[in-house]
Amino acid sequence: MRTLAAFTLGAALALAATSAFADPIVIKFSHVVTPDTPKGKGADKFKELAEKYTEGKVKVEVYPNSQLYKDKEELEALQLGAVQMLAPSLAKFGPLGVKEFEVFDLPYIFPDQAALQRVEDGPVGQKLFQKLESKGIKGLAYWDNGFKVMTANKPLVKPDDYKGVKLRIQSSKVLESQMRALGALPQVMAFSEVYQAMQTGVVDGNENTPSNVYTQKMHEVQKYVTVTNHGYIGYAVITNKKFWDGLPADVRTQLERAMKESTQLANAIAQKENDDALAAIKASGKSEIITPTPEQKKALRTALLPVHKEMESRVGKDLIEAIYKETNVAGQ
Repeated sequence: MRTLAAFTLGAALALAATSAFADPIVIKFSHVVTPDTPKGKGADKFKELAEKYTEGKVKVEVYPNSQLYKDKEELEALQLGAVQMLAPSLAKFGPLGVKEFEVFDLPYIFPDQAALQRVEDGPVGQKLFQKLESKGIKGLAYWDNGFKVMTANKPLVKPDDYKGVKLRIQSSKVLESQMRALGALPQVMAFSEVYQAMQTGVVDGNENTPSNVYTQKMHEVQKYVTVTNHGYIGYAVITNKKFWDGLPADVRTQLERAMKESTQLANAIAQKENDDALAAIKASGKSEIITPTPEQKKALRTALLPVHKEMESRVGKDLIEAIYKETNVAGQ
């Protein structure tokens, strides 16, 4: 009887241990945009592939639209381990003391998508990720959102058009400098608050990608969208370094595979999403699309290039020059 009891107890303990071991590793992936944006679709694809490739060892919970944290809260939440994965805009790392990422905010530093890709996929992109590790953060991938347009309730074509206009920006000293170079008044504000701020006149406009403008319905409260393509919005998919390093090696390998494939998807659809969004904004009839002439774009670029020089002491002259070398474009 005693032997049977001991066997039964041992079997129960073994079953409990097996059950505990079988509990999936939970990754909370938080982001601030809607699921139908390139970032949202990339996050959902990562969930699908991560769960598939790890054969259920990992469960990814995606929380879009600032459901868990707003812009200013999410990085601290990651560092504390409250979430395991984020995809913040590259502009968000300045407040952490990693100012070099603000190089991505410099106006007209990337002439086209191909040049941008060389920077992100090459040594420059990897060195920037290494700078996050001392903050307890590991960079996994760069995801595109695309090049930015300007929105407002007045046409923004010539540099003089920007004077006195209150434009929402992400928290970035580079973006502040960019707006001040045009005579605009930069307003730092969480992404989730922008629509209401436009609706109530707290801000006159903003810079963003067409897909963000459209999915957040900003075009419904803005009369003009100017296709300046003056700057870039991208994301760094990041994780808590301690969490990542503590994963079983086989799980980490499969998650890296899932991240690589979801990155390819997110980046492939970003341009299409932006093109489709511009077409949808135009079709809505609520915002007029303005495409500057080459001469108008050149005048805007000339007005903004001094920001590169001004920001050398902040983001690093060597870093800016390394990007010029990769993109074959000098800051002249």
